[in-house]
Amino acid sequence: MSAHSVGAFLWLVIALCGASTCYIAIAALVHAGARGMRRVPVDIQHDENLSSLHMPVSVLKPLCGAEPRLYWNLESFCTQAHPSYQLVFGVASADDAAASVVRRLIQAYPERDIALVVNAEIHGTNLKVSNLLNLIERARHEWLVIADSDISVGPDYLTRVTAPLADARIGLVTCLYRARCVGGFWSRLGGLFIDEWFAPSVDVANLGGYGRFGFGATLALSREMLEQAGGFEALRDCLADDYWLADRVRACGKRTVLSGIVVTTDVIENRFAPLWHRETRWLRTIRSVNPAGFLFLCLTLTSPWLLTSALIGVSLDTSGADLVQSIADTIVDTSTSLGLSARLLLHWRCARSWRHFWWNLPLIPLRDALMCVQWFAALFGSNVNWRGARVPIGDVRDAYRAEAPVSDNDSL
Repeated sequence: MSAHSVGAFLWLVIALCGASTCYIAIAALVHAGARGMRRVPVDIQHDENLSSLHMPVSVLKPLCGAEPRLYWNLESFCTQAHPSYQLVFGVASADDAAASVVRRLIQAYPERDIALVVNAEIHGTNLKVSNLLNLIERARHEWLVIADSDISVGPDYLTRVTAPLADARIGLVTCLYRARCVGGFWSRLGGLFIDEWFAPSVDVANLGGYGRFGFGATLALSREMLEQAGGFEALRDCLADDYWLADRVRACGKRTVLSGIVVTTDVIENRFAPLWHRETRWLRTIRSVNPAGFLFLCLTLTSPWLLTSALIGVSLDTSGADLVQSIADTIVDTSTSLGLSARLLLHWRCARSWRHFWWNLPLIPLRDALMCVQWFAALFGSNVNWRGARVPIGDVRDAYRAEAPVSDNDSL
């Protein structure tokens, strides 16, 4: 085989990589859509519909500062259809603006069991976990739900996210989320990061049988399971506390599953810098907990791959006419066209409406290009920016593994 033929073959492989990630993402979204966004494994889905599983639940909500939609996000937890639950909100200072929001909720919903914990005690380098350590003392129920402050949920949320816990094989339930853009141009870019990269990537992994999920949007587990996993104390110095909590549950021989519920999270960044810091923090966190998986994320950056594929097609058109190159040229052109179509279909599947489809369509190349630059920056970075502080990721994985519980069923 000639050198030109070998080169054509290598170019062909690159072109196919560019299109394949879109194909797989579309397949995962169609799969999830066909199941009504139900991601709980089939063998336990029936548990979600059993009304007899209404175990009392304590919801732990660590707060810090007043986000733009904080009142309405927290209010969605006050209107749950679940018959017995407690809401425990926590701040480090009585002067925190979030505290006044909680007091408004207490006045608006006097029939709800709502507690506001003000405690400045710091237990470790992770301030969110430190807050949770202060909150857990006020939780009265056996089943726990830990949820970020920037999410809103439907009235059936608590019932559905806790129902799988009735299955003895399930140790933790987590939730996928999609974006609500609160702001202008930069928040729209941030929303595309979640809706058209993060969520489809999770669906691809879930479709492939990967079950090592743990998202701060929701973590539901029993108090007994939390204690077996080492409690919040084991996470007080961990960067990716949500991921490591789920990992410790799996190390105890239990399964972690994605709920059928998809919650809504706010994207509030109105400038480039905060958006950059948040998204590179996410990517470096992924790198710290799953280095191999992080490297393969480059295959999901569709626009750069498709641009490369198109340039390869142009090069093949002008570089000669031997049979191998002609075949490769045809396949590359077809792959590029199909890949572009798949990328547009992915955008359509993720859009809320035709208005959103056309409104955000021009942002796709910029979004994918920015993602490519962020991935490269996260590849070499050693720190993350979290609430204005620089936190080193260092050897967090090795430090965690040294203390993690050991189980013969770790493969679960």
